[in-house]
Amino acid sequence: MYTILKESHNGIGMLLLFLLLVVIIFILVRFLLKKPFNKSVKVAALIGMVTMHIQILIGLILYFLSPLGMSNFSGESMGHSISRFYIVEHPIGMLLAAVIITIGYRVTKKISLSDTSKYKRLLIYYFLGFGIVAYLIPWFLWS
Repeated sequence: MYTILKESHNGIGMLLLFLLLVVIIFILVRFLLKKPFNKSVKVAALIGMVTMHIQILIGLILYFLSPLGMSNFSGESMGHSISRFYIVEHPIGMLLAAVIITIGYRVTKKISLSDTSKYKRLLIYYFLGFGIVAYLIPWFLWS
């Protein structure tokens, strides 16, 4: 079960990174072409947000099951950069990215904002979330 969750988390992480990039490009193109903010933009943003939430759910389960997660928490492990990454930096950063992306999606629900304002806010929040996710993926595992 642990191996399946771990491999799912890795695979969905790559899918998430790709999806967020596609969503950002889609939103940016529509913004630059001055297209109206419609349902297709909301659906694209929703797909990115839901994928992020699925990834967070699997990550939280892994955090409590993995020998690299909560069970490894100690003062000694905080002195080791890879242990600290898995125990503190990766989970907190990814939760922060999920919150930022969720806030970005919620901004689109405000009726009082103009289409331009919705596009700009959505782009800012999703780009920040994408940047955090890309930065905190453990790339060192594949080098």
